[in-house]
Amino acid sequence: MTSVVDSYCQSQLFDDALELFEEMKRANIEADKFVLSSILSACGRAGNLDCGKAIHDYIIQKELVIDAHLRCALVTMYASCGCMDMAQQLYDQMIPKNVVVSTAMVSGYSRHGRVKDARLIFDQMVEKDLVSWSAMISGYAESDQPQEALRLFNEVQILGIRPDQVTMLSVISACANLGVLDKAKWIHLYADKNGFGGSLRINNALIDMYAKCGSLERARNVFEKMTSRNVITWTSMINAFAIHGDANNALRYFQKMKEACVEPNGVTFVGVLYACSHAGLVEEGRKIFASMINEHNITPKHEHYGCMVDLFGRANLLREAVEIVETMPFAPNVVIWGSLMSACQIHGETELGEFTAKRVLELEPDHDGALVLLSNIYAKERKWKNVGDLRQLMKERGICKERGCSRIELNDEVHEFLVADRNHKQAYEIYEKLNEVVSRLKLDGYAPNTGCVLVDLEEEEKREVVLWHSEKLALCYGLINGAKDSCIRIVKNLRVCEDCHTFLKLVSKVYRREIVVRDRTRFHHYRDGVCSCRDYW
Repeated sequence: MTSVVDSYCQSQLFDDALELFEEMKRANIEADKFVLSSILSACGRAGNLDCGKAIHDYIIQKELVIDAHLRCALVTMYASCGCMDMAQQLYDQMIPKNVVVSTAMVSGYSRHGRVKDARLIFDQMVEKDLVSWSAMISGYAESDQPQEALRLFNEVQILGIRPDQVTMLSVISACANLGVLDKAKWIHLYADKNGFGGSLRINNALIDMYAKCGSLERARNVFEKMTSRNVITWTSMINAFAIHGDANNALRYFQKMKEACVEPNGVTFVGVLYACSHAGLVEEGRKIFASMINEHNITPKHEHYGCMVDLFGRANLLREAVEIVETMPFAPNVVIWGSLMSACQIHGETELGEFTAKRVLELEPDHDGALVLLSNIYAKERKWKNVGDLRQLMKERGICKERGCSRIELNDEVHEFLVADRNHKQAYEIYEKLNEVVSRLKLDGYAPNTGCVLVDLEEEEKREVVLWHSEKLALCYGLINGAKDSCIRIVKNLRVCEDCHTFLKLVSKVYRREIVVRDRTRFHHYRDGVCSCRDYW
């Protein structure tokens, strides 16, 4: 019986394994600890917590001895299903704790965003194997802590542990999130030297990594050298063009994909529609959305309708964006209302903006973006009491507007800056450089745009707030410390504001520097006073 259950589990037929156990119970066949362990494994891998709890109850009811093997299976099942309190309780009773069950705990905590708890277990492990290292690296990579993931990978190398494909995929993902091109080049070189160069999955991940690190050229080089390509390969390349604002190539590669007889999937269409949206190609976007349904028989999901709302919203076709929201076959989610809300914010549509912000808050009462937008709308209308009430509400709920943060890498070191940051060791020189840059730009007609500062401040204070944005500080650090002809690469966690966008264009012209900025949604390539987005972002 154990071999049959194992066979089902190895074939990922978890429901069949669970049904077999139910048949055993109906036939009054006693299950031994090996069968129970296999069934618990099936529950964990299928994410079936109710069934797992029922097996646990069965074990208690039958007064079976929970030995180390069975306890390990229970911990792994609860951890896999995300029931970490129960997993921790059983784990604490295990003496000694083996590497398999400890790794299951690390994976469980990581999967559910509790990376500190995962690291606590990881650090207590006496013995660690590649799987446990990979689990912890993956935890950091997926929890937006890419620097920690790469730090751990460095430890793996020092220990002489050879990574496998799973580890490398997590490392590549971490580097993509970090957005540091020099690190990306090194990881690519490492992957090739260690025999991963021929892996389809690795190459697909490298395309995505290079795109997110600002090098469309290197992403394309990986693509062109691949001897075999699947739908993920083509989709990754299309997405790469999309986030860099190269809609023409995104559409060209979409056509080439179809000519290569590779059928696009729903994710591919998200990438193509995204490209149209960020380039203002409204009619092309309409046609592609229709072809997805009529030619490729793909039923649109929330993300596709979200792209269409974004497409119309960016083009200031707000009536059509609202029509999409009202006629789509299911209720709009936070993302769709959020897209419409952002469009209202960009185009100054305060009445519709207030309406959409309130719809967002109905679905997600603590949504900081919607609360801030409402506050900004009231501030524009100089309704300072409403602004104060909203800010008090945010304070009571512990909701903070996400602070702008920019990072730049120089000499293998990543430097992070917040708004008005004075914690950097070169803070004095950075602000001196900023004053110098502002003075030079003013000769070219620059005047700080304080329109985005929607708080009750004096005009001079507003100018200071705008000038101290994090990307300006990162830029000045790059001007001070980078080689004169080098490209300055910055990663920003929020959308670049209008003033910073103008500022960066002028710096690229006056200082004759190429500047690449990755903001929350796309890349901006500044050269000779012009941005690749053509001021449509």
